Amino acid sequence: MEIGVNILNFGPHATPDGLDGWARFAEDAGLGFAMISDHVAVTPDVAEQYPAPFWDPFTTLAWLAGRTSRIRLGTTVTVLPYRHPLQTARVTANLDRFSGGRLIFGVGVGWSRAEYEALGVPFERRGALTDEYLDVVTRAWTADELEYAGHRVATGPRPAQTPRPPVWVGGNSPAALRRAVRFGDAWHILFVPPDRLRDEGLPALRAAADASGRPVPALAPRIQLNLTDAPLNEDRPPGHGTLDQVRRDVEAYRVLGATHLLLDTYLGDPAAHRPPAQDQAMIAELTATLT
Repeated sequence: MEIGVNILNFGPHATPDGLDGWARFAEDAGLGFAMISDHVAVTPDVAEQYPAPFWDPFTTLAWLAGRTSRIRLGTTVTVLPYRHPLQTARVTANLDRFSGGRLIFGVGVGWSRAEYEALGVPFERRGALTDEYLDVVTRAWTADELEYAGHRVATGPRPAQTPRPPVWVGGNSPAALRRAVRFGDAWHILFVPPDRLRDEGLPALRAAADASGRPVPALAPRIQLNLTDAPLNEDRPPGHGTLDQVRRDVEAYRVLGATHLLLDTYLGDPAAHRPPAQDQAMIAELTATLT
């Protein structure tokens, strides 16, 4: 199971030096991948959790691709309906080329109605648009041209990875599970404890795969990381607690068959946003104990 880090591309610590420092830390620490999140219109509801400045994921990843050589780089997650699918297909294919085939394309539907409205995209159609756009993007990656809106469109250059970059699909609704089975190489579930995945999430994913006659996607969870000096109660979120408690969480995901585990040091409260050096020290402390 590969361990990765969520690079915080928003808030007061998100500067070019800070973003570069995160990527260099991930590569020097031997982590397998680094990912960043996506918002386009930082409306007040978004800013309440993810304050400006907010760096564009694709521009940032392209820059970081030139400053790293080994780690895979991805999005956790691209809100697919925010951008035209032909633009997304071209930008991601270019990024995969520039990075030497290191892109992980994480996708989701998003949650902010205000952000959708600011962008002129119908919030009620976000799921259908995500499915439509995923179909366009994945077809564009594997063909030199395709037909869209009644026009033939050249799509090159193709991505470096063949047949395509890996697609990680987020969300845990029935529609999200069907989307993960149809399009995803991995199910990128956020903040769900291992026991709930074992008892509910993974059986539902397998059922969706069986219903469609498709393979079950890999499991690639994202969890918050918050190491504490004293043990927390057993109803704690995964990734919260002492080093020993969090190590047990990591092992539980490994036992479930997770191929990747993304560590997110942001706890959702801007007031508790720690400096990068503190977050990186916490990640280093944990990963030094993992085998």
